[in-house]
Amino acid sequence: MATTSLSMGPARRGPAATLGAMSLTALLVALTVPAADAQQPPAPRKGGQAAAPAAPAAPPSPQGVWIDHTGRGAVEIAPCAQEAPPGASNLCGRIVWMQNPNDEKGQPLRDTLNKNAARRSLPICGLQIIGDVKPQPNGSWDKGWIYDPEQGSSFDLELQLRTPETLQVKGYMGVKFLSETYVWRRAKELPPKCSGA
Repeated sequence: MATTSLSMGPARRGPAATLGAMSLTALLVALTVPAADAQQPPAPRKGGQAAAPAAPAAPPSPQGVWIDHTGRGAVEIAPCAQEAPPGASNLCGRIVWMQNPNDEKGQPLRDTLNKNAARRSLPICGLQIIGDVKPQPNGSWDKGWIYDPEQGSSFDLELQLRTPETLQVKGYMGVKFLSETYVWRRAKELPPKCSGA
C-alpha cells in the first residue's frame, strides 16, 4: 500500500524552489507586518504641539444616585470622606429622595424601628443607610453595611455594577449564600432632594 505525503519540505525541492518559496513567504510577511520605519508620527496639532496621550479611564464605580428596587426611593452613593479623591475612599450612601417622605399627618417619616432608641427620631429621608463599603480586587465593593429602615436592621453589603446603569445590591449576614439581592437603576434625572439630604 502506497502512502501519499503532503509535505513539501526542503529535502524534496531543489535550491531554486526553496529560494522561491522563501521569497514568497518573505513577501507575504512584508505585506502583512508593517515595518517600524513605515509608521508615521502623528501630525502636530495647531500650535506645533503633539497630542498628549489620553488619560486612562477611571474604573467603574457605583458612585451616583440610584433608584432603589421599589422605585419609591433614591440613594446617593459617594465617598465616605468628603475630601477624598474619586476611588480613594470607602463608599457610603444616604437616602436623598422618597416618593412619600411624609406620614399621614404631613410630618417626615422617622426611623421608628431603629434598634438604637436615640436614632428613632431621625427623618428617613436624608438617613445614611450604606457605610464603609470597600473596593475589592474583583471590581465589586464589599465588607460594608446597609441599613433597612423598614426593618430597623443592618446587614453586610456587597455592591456590584452589572452595567453602567444597573447596580446589584446584595445584603447578607456573614455568608453570601444566605442573602437578598436587588437591582437598583441609575437615576436618569436627579430627583429633587429631600430637606435632610
